[in-house]
Amino acid sequence: MTMQGQRVVVFGGTSGIGYAVAQRSLAAGASVAVASRRKASVEAAVGRLGEGATGRDVDVADAAAVASFLQDTGPFDHLVYTAGEPLSMMEIDKLDLGRARAFFEARFFSALGAVHAARPLLREGGSITLTSGSAADRPGAGWALGASVCGAVNSLTRALAVELAPLRVNAVAPGILRSPIWSEMDIEQQEAMYEQVGKSLPVGRIGEVGDAADAYLYCMTQPYTTGTVLPVDGGTLLV
Repeated sequence: MTMQGQRVVVFGGTSGIGYAVAQRSLAAGASVAVASRRKASVEAAVGRLGEGATGRDVDVADAAAVASFLQDTGPFDHLVYTAGEPLSMMEIDKLDLGRARAFFEARFFSALGAVHAARPLLREGGSITLTSGSAADRPGAGWALGASVCGAVNSLTRALAVELAPLRVNAVAPGILRSPIWSEMDIEQQEAMYEQVGKSLPVGRIGEVGDAADAYLYCMTQPYTTGTVLPVDGGTLLV
């Protein structure tokens, strides 16, 4: 799998899945520009990624800042959107509409805005890869918000693949991974969840961010794949 000479932009590329995507893209020969809200996180990530990596602190909810970042980046080949705040469950009887709207803003509307700003800059043969999740098809109690966002991203992916063709548009739908996305839970709760989920899956283990990152690389480099939501869930949908 080679991406020699190509350029990848990763929103949310300073930690978790996004950082792993940036690492793998560099290893495949691409140059990478990462964006995240916190300047210190961007600087640390670019330092760890090394040669071929650049970055900027960008609030994805600020359309002007997103557009400025992309314009300064210049023409590129692949847009990857993994940005989003840590996940938290929200049961209907404890619904906070403000938090719900903010969740959709970061994970859906800001992704849509990034696509809008990136489209004129994406080179021929390029791609867009969004982030969904297994909750769209297998939600649990308290997952109404997360499942809804994932379902919206799935529909957006298919619609954009038609509208923006021949530009390819796909999404990756991870299951539960060992990731900073769960940072609102304490360490003991996280480890208990990882152990429980890992034992329940056909693959017999919890997922790692690298497992998902490989799927993003596939979506970027497979020229005959578009409009696809690619599950990377260890068999979550089977059990």
